[in-house]
Amino acid sequence: MYENDIMAMSTTAKNKANFMDNNMLGFFLMSMMAGAFIALGSMLMGVVGGTFTAGGAYSTKLVNGLVFAVGLCMVTSAGSELFTGNNLVMSVGGFTKSVSWGKVVKYWVICWIGNLVGSVLFAAIFTLTGIPGSGDIGAFFASTAAGKVAGTPMNLFTKAIFCNICVCVAIWCGTRLKSEGAKLAMCLACVVTFVTCGFEHSVANMTFLSIGLMNQAADVAIGGVIYNLVIVTIGNVIGGVVFVALPYYLTAKAKLNKQ
Repeated sequence: MYENDIMAMSTTAKNKANFMDNNMLGFFLMSMMAGAFIALGSMLMGVVGGTFTAGGAYSTKLVNGLVFAVGLCMVTSAGSELFTGNNLVMSVGGFTKSVSWGKVVKYWVICWIGNLVGSVLFAAIFTLTGIPGSGDIGAFFASTAAGKVAGTPMNLFTKAIFCNICVCVAIWCGTRLKSEGAKLAMCLACVVTFVTCGFEHSVANMTFLSIGLMNQAADVAIGGVIYNLVIVTIGNVIGGVVFVALPYYLTAKAKLNKQ
C-alpha cells in the first residue's frame, strides 16, 4: 500500500547522499540554511510568546505553535537540509539499501553540525539587536532556555521522541499529498501539535539555548546546553526512525520484496 511512497523516499535519500558526496560545501550551506530558518521561527515564537505571556493570555502555547511553524514551512518550501526531517528520509534509504547505513550516519552528523552553525550564527545576530535581552521578550527567552536545561533525562528523551514523530509525519505526508496548500496545512498541524504540547526539537533548541547562553539573565551554562542537545538529538532520531520510518517500511516491505 505504501511501497510507491517508500521507493520515492528511498530515491530521494539516494539523491541526497549523492548531493553530499558531490557537493559537500553546498550540502553544508543548505544545512546551515535549515538551522537559520528554524532560528527565524524560534525568534518569532519568542517575540510573540513573550508578548502574549506578559498579557496573561491562556492561548500562548497554541499561538507559539502557529508562529513557530513559519520555520518548518521555510525549510520545506525554500529547500534546505534539516536534521530532524532527514532522520526519516535517510533511514528509509538505509532500510531499502539505497544508501549504506554508514553514509546515513555521516549525512546526519554533517547535517546536524550545519544546523548548529546556522542556528548559532542567527542567534548571535539576533542577540545583537537587543530584542531578546530585556523586557518581557527577554524574560520569555531566558525562562524557555532555563527550562530546557532543567528537564530530567527521561522527560527530555520522551518529549524529543514525540516531537520528531510530529515532524516526520509532516515530511511523510508531504511525499503523499499533491497540493502545496495541503502540504503546508499538514506541516502547520504537526508543528502546532509539538510546540503546544511542549515537545523537544533539537534544532529549535540550538537557537533557544544559544540565546540563553548569550543572555546573562538566563540560568544556562554550556554543560546544560550539551546535556539537552545530546539527549534531545537521540530522542529525535528514535522518534523519526523507529516510530515513523520503520513502521511504514515494514508495511511496504512484503510488496517491495515481490517486485
